[in-house]
Amino acid sequence: MNATSPEAVAGRAPAPGRVVLLTTSHRVAPGLLSWPAWQALRGADRVLCADGAHPQLPYLREAGIRVDESAPTAEELVDACAGGHTVVVVATGEGEPALTDGLARLAGSGRVRMPELELLPASYDLPGARLLDLVQVMDRIRAECPWSSRRTHEGLAKYAIEEAYELVEAIEDGDREDLREELGDVLLQVVFHARIAEEGRPEDGADPFSIDDVAATIVSKLIHRHPHVFGDETATTPEEVREHWLRTKAVEKQRTSVTEGVPLGQPGLALAAKLASRVRTAGLDVPLPRAEGPGYELLALAVRAEAEGVDPEAALRAAARAYRDAIRETEARTRS
Repeated sequence: MNATSPEAVAGRAPAPGRVVLLTTSHRVAPGLLSWPAWQALRGADRVLCADGAHPQLPYLREAGIRVDESAPTAEELVDACAGGHTVVVVATGEGEPALTDGLARLAGSGRVRMPELELLPASYDLPGARLLDLVQVMDRIRAECPWSSRRTHEGLAKYAIEEAYELVEAIEDGDREDLREELGDVLLQVVFHARIAEEGRPEDGADPFSIDDVAATIVSKLIHRHPHVFGDETATTPEEVREHWLRTKAVEKQRTSVTEGVPLGQPGLALAAKLASRVRTAGLDVPLPRAEGPGYELLALAVRAEAEGVDPEAALRAAARAYRDAIRETEARTRS
């Protein structure tokens, strides 16, 4: 391309023309462009792309679009538009900051008759598209990080518990920024475990599965357990929804005891409340064990709390936080 002509610099170009900066998302399959994008490409006098390996180029050429692999300066781009021409720039992943900064400087100088500038998104991310980035980052970390490449399901288990507790704390604190971060940490655990499972270790029975399999499983489960949303059944109250959920879950699991599926490794109060909930839902009349000691007293309190609709773990945490605040107040008075 030629340098900007003296006539263009002096503002005497016959017509300013038009520059279209075409942006695409790497999270959308190449070639799946919007109709306005294809119109702009087909109607352009020139199509430029600085990246010869840009994933869109093969599809543009297949569609008959001639693309010049060049990286014009702002002055050269303005000169190319002189005479009313339209130039489409297929942006790289960074969005051509050097080019746009140069165009801004020219426009601010007041010495150049600028072409019309348009930013045209050619493809948009769908909701959840950033999850693809997370999967790709996890793939690379698993392959290249000396620590992450050696992790196992067993070695990561404690982190899942820690992150879940930190998420609960963020919810109880009402801290939205912290909540977003902790949700990400919990999501990382899911993606990390799925990435390990994809390798299919011999001790796992050589039965690998991926994050897509994990997602497919929960999607299938949610659809099956919500017949009032995806099927012909109806539910107008939360109670009816819960009945649907329990009924379909019972058919799926075919359990012989209400205690099946209750993890014994969870905190004691939560465990007691979960067992009490199973008993109450099943309509069983199970007397509490009669014995002395703090454990049985706590069991009775947890069962009572569950019957009253109170989460005993959350209630105890709230009381413990109040106790923590009282400790700090006493410490402050002692120091003063």
